[in-house]
Amino acid sequence: MRRCRLTGLAGSVALAAGGVSAGALPTGRMLAPDSGAAAFGLAAAYFGLVLLTAGWALLGRAVRGPSPPGPRELLATLVLWAAPLLVTPPLFSRDVYSYLAQGAMVDAHLDVYTYGPSRLGGPLLTEVAPLWRDTPAPYGPVFLALASAVTGDGARAVSVADIASGALGMRFVALCGVALMTYCLLRLARHCGTDPSAALWLGALNPLVLLHLVGGAHNDAVMLGLLGAGLLASLGGGHLTGTVLITLAALVKAPAALGLLAVVVLWARRTPRPGAREAGGPRAGSTEVRAAALRARGTGGPVAALRARGTGGPAAALRTQGTGGPVAALRARAPRTVAAFAVTAAAAATTAVTTAAVGTGYGWLRALDTPASPGNWALTSSLGRISTTLLAAAGDGPAALARHAVPVWHLLGIAATAVAVVLAWRRHHRLRPVHAVGLSLLAVALLGPAIRPWYVLWGLFLIAATGPGRRLRRCAAVASAVLALTVPPSGFAPGGAQSALACGGGLLAAAAVWRAHRPPRPSADLPVGSTA
Repeated sequence: MRRCRLTGLAGSVALAAGGVSAGALPTGRMLAPDSGAAAFGLAAAYFGLVLLTAGWALLGRAVRGPSPPGPRELLATLVLWAAPLLVTPPLFSRDVYSYLAQGAMVDAHLDVYTYGPSRLGGPLLTEVAPLWRDTPAPYGPVFLALASAVTGDGARAVSVADIASGALGMRFVALCGVALMTYCLLRLARHCGTDPSAALWLGALNPLVLLHLVGGAHNDAVMLGLLGAGLLASLGGGHLTGTVLITLAALVKAPAALGLLAVVVLWARRTPRPGAREAGGPRAGSTEVRAAALRARGTGGPVAALRARGTGGPAAALRTQGTGGPVAALRARAPRTVAAFAVTAAAAATTAVTTAAVGTGYGWLRALDTPASPGNWALTSSLGRISTTLLAAAGDGPAALARHAVPVWHLLGIAATAVAVVLAWRRHHRLRPVHAVGLSLLAVALLGPAIRPWYVLWGLFLIAATGPGRRLRRCAAVASAVLALTVPPSGFAPGGAQSALACGGGLLAAAAVWRAHRPPRPSADLPVGSTA
């Protein structure tokens, strides 16, 4: 355990040190890619990246070993590994500057769902990646309110220090989300009968959490924290509270709305069905009830007999109408319908109140496709670009269809996502609704029109809490390790020389890990087979 922890810590420190010169720096501090400091920073960042991923993999072996570390040890490891990343510049993405610009637009009373940061102008605009300068915000009012609170007078910032402090403020918001995620992950794991240590290893200590939610300060941390809190509340019987929290999560990023399906299932599960026995009471139509009716005929007449037999007959219906009215009768006979109606009403009310309080309107509904950039490497986008190239090269007839290839593949991806969600719920909705939400979110991330490495955490967070099978856990671990290496610390695609530096730093780290953790060789002084 100690060697795993030190390996990951060394990786986190090296990554933070490399990010000082090779991260997503403010434009006033950016170095030329071919400068010595930038080259050293990139090599150091990938050296640390591989060390951190290797430490996590070795820690996973210890978690599955005969003497696994407990949750407290793993929480201490999470704090230790995350600490160096708190003070480094943003890593692996420049999205944090877009968050600041959108928060400043809210302060300036500009419509963030109609205009991009270019409408704002000022020093923040130069920090936003060119691709997103004219792009409206796809985020809901909850996150925009948080970004506005962090930005303050960001629209009038004139120094790099002001922008850097704003980036640290957004990291603090993301860190609160990660803390809430971790708390909910432990509680959800215990509620679902999952080993808390295994859940923490896959869902909280995952390199994608450290790199992109802590280092990159992405708002997905806030979404997942609120989603986990809502599911936890609903599992404990607080369905209304769970609905409100999950709706707030969806008002950060829309995919969290899938969690409302779990609330409907859990709410309906607690609703008694007609003829269900009260705790300790006899069932309608049972021998005890008939005997009581016979006794009542001799003592209290037909009224008493009806009262004794009423648990299953017309008298029960009359009593139900007299005490709870038709709503109670409907609730007893259609619990899922009533639960769905209640969840929908509560979610709509939460959305209306929150939107009115923030004052940003409902424009985010029409901007949900914003992350689908032209060069996105999502499965459906990649297949669309390949199809476009093939159709364009096939002659004049097929070439006319080339412009439709990407939209068609996106539609096919949405259809495949819907099928995957239905299959997940048909299989798991009765006993494992939280697991069904995790699988659904994973399908949305993998089959949707856009993907980023940290999108995989949408599903992994809940899948880790519900105890994935051995094959799914192994696939999730391998995918996390591979995705951790796909994005350079600057957030931009590297050139040839930069790729060579990254590979060199990674190979050096791999050699260091192999040398430090290889099994000891037998002593040359002992004969072969000796047990001395």
